[in-house]
Amino acid sequence: MIPFSPPRIDQKTIDEVTDTLKSGWISTGPKTKKFEENLAQFLGTDHVVALGSATAGLQLILHWLGIGEGDEVIIPAYTYTATANVVTHTGAKPVMVDVNSIDFNINCEAVKNAITEKTKVIIPVDIAGMPADYEELFNIIEEKKGMFSTKNDVQEKFGRIVLVSDSAHSIGSTYKGKKAGLVADMSSFSFHAVKNLTTAEGGAVVFNVADKFNHEELKRRFKISSLHGQTKDALSKVQIGAWRYDVIEAGFKCNMTDLQAAIGLVELERYTETLNRRKEIFDRYTAGLAEYSWANTPLYETEEKKSSFHLYMLRINNCSELQRDTIINKIGEKQVAVNVHYIPLPMLSFYKGKGYGINDYPTTFDNYHNEITLPVWYNLTNEQVDTIIKAVAESVDEVLG
Repeated sequence: MIPFSPPRIDQKTIDEVTDTLKSGWISTGPKTKKFEENLAQFLGTDHVVALGSATAGLQLILHWLGIGEGDEVIIPAYTYTATANVVTHTGAKPVMVDVNSIDFNINCEAVKNAITEKTKVIIPVDIAGMPADYEELFNIIEEKKGMFSTKNDVQEKFGRIVLVSDSAHSIGSTYKGKKAGLVADMSSFSFHAVKNLTTAEGGAVVFNVADKFNHEELKRRFKISSLHGQTKDALSKVQIGAWRYDVIEAGFKCNMTDLQAAIGLVELERYTETLNRRKEIFDRYTAGLAEYSWANTPLYETEEKKSSFHLYMLRINNCSELQRDTIINKIGEKQVAVNVHYIPLPMLSFYKGKGYGINDYPTTFDNYHNEITLPVWYNLTNEQVDTIIKAVAESVDEVLG
């Protein structure tokens, strides 16, 4: 079986984790700090906060912004449930909008039409690693500035809707020459096991608001929020006489550990190599599928955007949802693991129960019902890529004729 997306774990990774275990410091400590510094250097920014997940990053951002009951947050209907769940947990309303037919990203015209006086945040998702249309979104925010109402000092400093990027897929992608993390007001990356850069579980928040806030102070605030509102972490408290701490808010528990950071340090050191190989795999898929009229291959590079090559989201033309599911089963029978990204939010039981319906998002459903995500991982060989293409082509032929 060719697996879908195994992590790249080799002796270098094992040695770094072993070193951490032997050090006696396995929770948040020196390696987490080093990972944050190295990630900030890779991105070209000043401060990064490493966390337990991208979801935690979005939670902390919304918490800092004071988002709550009566507020609205605009999100795409086509995304993983985390994007909606973090909004729901605040008590605010997730306002779902449709996506583009070409790249799965949030549709800017739909965003514009969805903005009300209750809108506080827009969360585009760089789905599959392809950046959203940030300049257009910022233009819409500026155009709608007069509708914005503030509830606290943080929102007052912004004086407009805040653009928060769900960058779970997009570490290393670029938009108009800027790396992901440096485009939206704030961004949250994921380092989950299946992501391009993994720490097993993990994430990071990146700040891009130096014109309004002090990034050093923001970093301290987010670290406190990630550790139950406690003013000192364990590393700070090991100094002689430094045991005393305070709790200044009812915070969360989502700090990254040194065990996670150890994996991330190795991953980050060779991440350019990872990106280059993933692009080669994307290009090989696209070239190999070009001869098939049924193959709607994904957009992953334009003059303004470059993907992180996270997900190869193939669509099968003239294919129903049932036929797509049958094709997936046929591919599996040929010892190839594929996936679907994602079941749209309005089709999930929880959000259907909240009154959302997929009929309100026609492009989202059109993109979903014939989508199959093909395997992409660093050690996937060219021969395996060709085997996958063959398995997909034969399976499509068996189902569609």
